Amino acid sequence: MDLSEIRKMIDNIDSELINLLCRRMDCSLKVAEYKAAHNMPVLNQQRENEILERVAAMCDEYRSGYGNPAKLIFATIMDASRGLQHSRMGSGSELKNILQSAQKNLIAPDKARVACQGVPGAFSNQAASRLFPGCIPRFVETFPDVFSAVEKGEADYGILPVENSSSGSVHEVYDLIIKHRFFIVAAAEIPVNHCLLALPGAKVEELKTVYSHPQALAQCAELISALNLEARPYVNTAAAAQMVAQKGDNTICAIASSNAASLYGLEVLKENIQSAENNSTRFIAISRDLIIPPDANKISLIFSLPHVTGSLYRILSRFAVAGLNLTKLESRPTRSGSFEYLFYLDFEGDFGSPDTLNLICALSEELPAFSFIGNYRELETL
Repeated sequence: MDLSEIRKMIDNIDSELINLLCRRMDCSLKVAEYKAAHNMPVLNQQRENEILERVAAMCDEYRSGYGNPAKLIFATIMDASRGLQHSRMGSGSELKNILQSAQKNLIAPDKARVACQGVPGAFSNQAASRLFPGCIPRFVETFPDVFSAVEKGEADYGILPVENSSSGSVHEVYDLIIKHRFFIVAAAEIPVNHCLLALPGAKVEELKTVYSHPQALAQCAELISALNLEARPYVNTAAAAQMVAQKGDNTICAIASSNAASLYGLEVLKENIQSAENNSTRFIAISRDLIIPPDANKISLIFSLPHVTGSLYRILSRFAVAGLNLTKLESRPTRSGSFEYLFYLDFEGDFGSPDTLNLICALSEELPAFSFIGNYRELETL
């Protein structure tokens, strides 16, 4: 038997499989009607487990380095069947109500009350100006203070860094997002060009200590090592520049922006000192109110996973099947002491797509600790 004959056999078998799959989906729709009539949940984990174990046993001789192929295929089939049932039963009514209540427009940029961590000249200041042109930010000391200002109604929006292209996630901010479950209403990626700043007249060879935010120190680690400087973390890049200006010590310096140098009367000793050439930080704007602009292009979710083997893979595969591009997956401990995790997920999309809406509605019914965090516009990098 040659290859063409074998492939013809495969094509014929595939046709049979497709017909059987369609018949199975028809049965799934009948199951949905029964469950809806009897007020039953879509997911029956015990039955799914029983089916998977049975098909695995029937196909055990074909086990490979990827595990049992039948188990993998049937898990995907059941995920698709559940999605079909959720759609037919109108799942996600609570989420749909949240979406319907959403505002469509942000407050006018020049009238928005915006809170940022740090002092004038910080990169969060640049992010605020990008997201809300003309705003006059209110500066607070810490990231929790940003959330507090929004929670108390002292600010309409809070600006926060969540991820840097070279040093990774700002874990403290993700922990606060998970804790407060405020909505993300806008985002932007800001180019970050770090400079070495010192008092006028200070010389590079005389410097001993450098101050900056831990993320900035990490982004400039190569230069810090080359100059043999002692790195000391500070609450914010611009605040470090302000402190250096006030100390009057020629042996200390700060890593911050050239704008911070101008604001605090410092001299730029070296420019673009970050280790990675294309260094940028992603900032978000948080709000107590849900706002979904017409041009929204990104969705954020928080959830935990059921204690089932392969649960993360199966969840992520549903996004792949729907053709959705994931841009961020962050896991954070629940701090319950039981080694359990919450997941933060970003993906490209909007709820104008029925497939996207159906998938998220289904997940809202199935996943523990599920929260919809926002559908917002992420501005393109300048």
